[in-house]
Amino acid sequence: MPFFTPVLRSEALKVLTLRSLCGTLAAVFAVTAAFSALAGVSDTSDPDFDPLFTALSGAVPGQIAAIAFGAVAVSSEYQGNGIRVSLAAVPRRGRWFAAKLAAVAVPTFAVGLLSALAALLAARAGLGGAADGLTVGEQVRGVVGCGLYFTLMALFAAGLTALFRSGVVTLSVLIPFILVVSFVIGDAAGGAVEFLPDRAGQVVLHQRYDGTPGPWTGLAVTALWTAAALLAGTWRLRRRDA
Repeated sequence: MPFFTPVLRSEALKVLTLRSLCGTLAAVFAVTAAFSALAGVSDTSDPDFDPLFTALSGAVPGQIAAIAFGAVAVSSEYQGNGIRVSLAAVPRRGRWFAAKLAAVAVPTFAVGLLSALAALLAARAGLGGAADGLTVGEQVRGVVGCGLYFTLMALFAAGLTALFRSGVVTLSVLIPFILVVSFVIGDAAGGAVEFLPDRAGQVVLHQRYDGTPGPWTGLAVTALWTAAALLAGTWRLRRRDA
């Protein structure tokens, strides 16, 4: 741990002093809260109306900013051969990558919690009595689950960026997949779509849910996708010279 702390401090400073990354974190908060506030004035007469998901629906566009944060945090190392300097300072590549991931995960989780809480409060103000059926436990689960979901998606993007060695490629693959492919193949894939990383993780944002994964098992599925991406990224980092 004494050997890890300086590396973690260094990576945290990199992440938190880059304006683009701080701006991306701010976008997570702004987009999530704003879209949820707009959803709070929506029609609540729909029989499929889910007050918890309506209140936290800003997480759907907000996750794009979280994904961008994870991708840019890693891809910035590949600009101007910065990765060579980082690995010269920390030859143990696994230690360096672990510190980078921690520097991504901690602020994402913190901002994710604040974003979800702001979104919930803003949307509830608009929903009024339509949200009275939400229990404290459901709201806590939604807020904490949203923070965890943002964190997992940011780490998922970070792992893919280390694998592809490019943030542009990661965003070009991941964002269309989440926004388009996940919905397009939904009907054709049947129950399998429930185990896609975004669909599974977003179950935690719903008050009512159908299908195989529940709120926490859905997050576990997303965590498995994230772990696979991180393992692939670690493998590429270890095998390829900087």
